[in-house]
Amino acid sequence: MRDILPVLGRWYAARHPFGLATVVEVSRSAPRDAGAAMAVGPDEEVVGSVSGGCVEGAVFELAGDVVASGEARLESFGYSDEDAFAVGLTCGGEITLLVRPVTAELDPAFGEVAASVGAGEPVTVATVTGGPAPRGATLAVWPDRVAGTLGASGLDAAVTADARGELALGATGLRHYGPEGQRREDSVGVFLQSFAPPPRMLVFGAIDYAAAVARIGDFLGYRVTVCDARPVFATPRRFPEGVEVVVEWPHRYLRGTDTDERTVVCVLTHDPKFDVPLLEEALRRPAAYIGAMGSRRTHADRARRLAEAGLTQGELSRLRSPVGLDLGARTPEEVAVSVAAEIVALRWGGSGAPLTATEGAVHPHRFS
Repeated sequence: MRDILPVLGRWYAARHPFGLATVVEVSRSAPRDAGAAMAVGPDEEVVGSVSGGCVEGAVFELAGDVVASGEARLESFGYSDEDAFAVGLTCGGEITLLVRPVTAELDPAFGEVAASVGAGEPVTVATVTGGPAPRGATLAVWPDRVAGTLGASGLDAAVTADARGELALGATGLRHYGPEGQRREDSVGVFLQSFAPPPRMLVFGAIDYAAAVARIGDFLGYRVTVCDARPVFATPRRFPEGVEVVVEWPHRYLRGTDTDERTVVCVLTHDPKFDVPLLEEALRRPAAYIGAMGSRRTHADRARRLAEAGLTQGELSRLRSPVGLDLGARTPEEVAVSVAAEIVALRWGGSGAPLTATEGAVHPHRFS
C-alpha cells in the first residue's frame, strides 16, 4: 500500500473514483502479507498486487463492480483441487480481500492519510470488513488526532486506542469487536493498517562493506544512516543516493540518536577503539538487531572488553557476531546479502535453513 499511495493520492486529488483491494487476512502459504494492495483507477489503470498474479484478474473485475455499486465487498480466494479453471492461489494458501470504492464522499480523510504517509508522519487506517457496522467505513488515527468514523462512537473509541498501540509497533492485522467496541465480542471485523515511519538502519564504519549494506538496507525499506569518525571515508559520494552520511565518533552519534524495537545497528568499524564504546551504548538500548563484523578471534576479544566494561551476559547475548548468516560470502555485496538475510530471519523467526530442508508452511500464519 505504501508503494502505491502516491498514485492513489493523485487519483483522489483529481476526484477520480477508484476501487481499492486490500489483503486483510491470510492463511498457510499465501503469497502476500496482510496490507498488500491493488487498485483500479481511471482508464482501467492498475497499480499494486495482492497475490503476485494468481487472482489479479478477478480482483480487477471486483474493483470495477464496487466503484459502480458504491458498496464494499469481502472476498476470499484459495486453492481448488476440484476445478482446474477456478480462480485461486496455486501456492495452496488463502487470502481474504476487502474491495472498496474510494471517493472524496466515501472517504474524506484519504487525501490527508496519503499526505501523512508521504511525509513520514505515522498514521493507522482502520476499516470495517464486516458485521453490523458499515463495511468499508474508515477511521484514520494519528498519535494526536482522528478523522472519520466506523459508525458508532463506542467502536471508534475502542479502535482508536488499539490503533495507537499498533502504530507504536508498526503492526497491521485484523481485529474484532462488538457493535459498540466491546472487546469480548467479535461481530465486527476491523482491519488496522499501520503506516509507521520507515525503520532506521544505522551503519557504523564507512568501509566498502558499508556501501553494500547501506544499499541493501535502502532496498529493504530502511532509512539508512552511515556514520564514521573519519571524514576521508564518510563522504556522500561513496554511498547510494538517499543514504545519510554523518561524520562523528560512532558512540557519540548513537548516544544522541533515538532507537526503537525496529532499529537495525550494523557495526562494521572493525576497530576496538570505535566498536567497543559503540556496542557498549547499543547493547543497552532498544533495537531489533545489533550485528558486528569481525573474525571469531575479534569477537572473543570484543566480548571480553565489553564484559570488563560492565555489560551483562543478557546484554551480550543480543550481539550477532560475527555478523550475518553462513552463506560463504566473500565480496562486500555477498556479505551484505548475508547480513540482510540474518536481519530478515530474526525479524520473522526464520531458521536460515534451506526451505528444502524444512517442513510445514513456507509462510506461517502471523499477526504482523
